[in-house]
Amino acid sequence: MDTKNPDEARPVLEGPDIARVMTRIAHEIVERAKGADDVVLLGIPTRGVFLARRLAAKLQEITGRAIPVGSLDITMYRDDLRMKPARAIGRTDIPVDGVDGRLVVLVDDVLFSGRTIRAALDALGDIGRPRAVQLAVLVDRGHRELPIRADYVGKNLPTSLRETVKVQLAEEDGRDAVLLGIPGAANSAPATGEQ
Repeated sequence: MDTKNPDEARPVLEGPDIARVMTRIAHEIVERAKGADDVVLLGIPTRGVFLARRLAAKLQEITGRAIPVGSLDITMYRDDLRMKPARAIGRTDIPVDGVDGRLVVLVDDVLFSGRTIRAALDALGDIGRPRAVQLAVLVDRGHRELPIRADYVGKNLPTSLRETVKVQLAEEDGRDAVLLGIPGAANSAPATGEQ
């Protein structure tokens, strides 16, 4: 196997698996939220936004009503701004009814250290005061640095710190897959999602 090509990393989820996972998470949200009447989904750019939209479509199939969905840019709330090159500020798009008094489900692709979610909570606090906040992630790879836990997890994927997890979604990458990189592989692609 050529370890220099990130497309040759080992797939742990393929398109049909991701679709099943999203359906399961949608059912779990409906069950825990007792019908999802006051649920608002906010995706964390980039892939979290696509996953939030997919989740909203699944929730609409289950409940028969449209679920508000938006995006929450966390760029200015990150704790690594001084250490990394300047980042483009993304878009925050809050549904018309806002988040006050609602159950907000943050959606992201990979949960790792917890720092991205901490930044998302800070950003959300500047927008409004939800009744409650929950977290849905496609992959939880462990190695938390902050006391943050996902409420809805597509796949728990134990990894070493040297491994990379790359999420590919059709909207951004042309295909759906979760790839596990080779430990110590030279020139491996950077992992997507949560830091």
